[in-house]
Amino acid sequence: MQLIEQMEQYPPIHQIFSLLHEEKDAVFLDSSLQNHLGRYSIIGLKPYLKLVNGTSFTVNGKLSEIPFEVYVKKYLQEHKEINQTHLPITSGAIGYFSYDYGRKKENVKAHCKKDVDIPDCILIFYDHFIIEDHQEKKLWLVANDHLQDAQSGIEELKELIQRSQSLVQRDTLLVKDRKSLKKAEQVTANFEKQDYMNAVSQVMDYIVEGDICVANLTQQLKVKSCLSPYEMFEKLRKENPSPFGAYCNYGDFKIVSSSPERFLQMKKGKIVTRPIKGTRKRGATKEEDDLMKKDLAESKKDQSELLMIVDLERNDLNRVCLPGSVKVTELFKIESYATVFHLVANIEGQLRKDLTVMDLLDATFPGGSITGAPKVRAMEIIDELEHSRRNIYTGSLGYLSLDGSCDFNIIIRTALYKDQNYYLGVGGGITCESDPTFEYEETLQKAKALLQVLEEKD
Repeated sequence: MQLIEQMEQYPPIHQIFSLLHEEKDAVFLDSSLQNHLGRYSIIGLKPYLKLVNGTSFTVNGKLSEIPFEVYVKKYLQEHKEINQTHLPITSGAIGYFSYDYGRKKENVKAHCKKDVDIPDCILIFYDHFIIEDHQEKKLWLVANDHLQDAQSGIEELKELIQRSQSLVQRDTLLVKDRKSLKKAEQVTANFEKQDYMNAVSQVMDYIVEGDICVANLTQQLKVKSCLSPYEMFEKLRKENPSPFGAYCNYGDFKIVSSSPERFLQMKKGKIVTRPIKGTRKRGATKEEDDLMKKDLAESKKDQSELLMIVDLERNDLNRVCLPGSVKVTELFKIESYATVFHLVANIEGQLRKDLTVMDLLDATFPGGSITGAPKVRAMEIIDELEHSRRNIYTGSLGYLSLDGSCDFNIIIRTALYKDQNYYLGVGGGITCESDPTFEYEETLQKAKALLQVLEEKD
């Protein structure tokens, strides 16, 4: 039996997670930018079902003869639960789908090297959830009864809350003590500047030849830093708050995300996708900010790029949505973040009643904003021109609820940590109007928030 309880008084949810981040498979979906997009933050605890898909597919560490997609779809159907609350999830899974999972799904062969080896996707079903509603300023505890009875689970969560309240001051002092010891040691890119500019020109040639209309081109930065992944996360959420951030501890690797982009949200069959296309750096003054926003708002190149991706996303959604339900509800909206401005659109649709969230993911993943159009040909060109596999970068991270809903980001502004190295992907959309020098500089601008955190010298 499931139990859900509200806490009257509680510390901030990120403070609660500070006691949990070292636990293997502990995850935190963090809306540190608490706007209309980032209403909830979610902690998942006590894994009872771990699905890992890569060169093989395992269920709780055991090899499965059933393919990953078939298993997930069957499990969601057989264990469907109604969520009668306003909370985004009360039972279900948190995890990620890497870009390489999507590449394989679309039968695009990989020719470039793999710099870091992790599973293509991980989905973990959790017994306990801690959820903060930033809008209503309430904390909710959720205990299912997969690993222990729900009442003892709730009591255990309450004890955790009490411990985190008593450690607020001590933890703050520890963070201050640690800061002075940390700085980045080395940053290397897998593209030289001229090589990246040449690759941009090659994409433009493909566009002129009619192969594609737009493609996203990425370079990867490898950063060696003394800063631990959780310390990076703590700093990043303060200095570059985002609505779709995350910290995931998968044991031998960690994910630190500060993503501003929603890929897919679905609740009661209503689907929302929110692609970003177009970026300008923040200015040093309000006047500079206003000029940058005006430049982005009036950029024909960025507008045409966004329009092409909106068209792609509409087509993807129309494959699984009720006829006539897919609509563009926002276009060319400017969103402000700590280091950049973005140009954004919003597309909505209603899933057909005979289909599920796995059908939705199959029709739309990976997101069009980080591939290009037409999608498969753009992905083939991406593999030809990029110097290493993207791995998790431009994949998606979020939750799948047993009531059939979901919410996933696009994995950008994200660091993958493994073997004492951070791997950061940075890229941008290329059209026939692109300027190779500007496109290269834009990738560095997008890396700015993460690199500032890793390179800080106090």
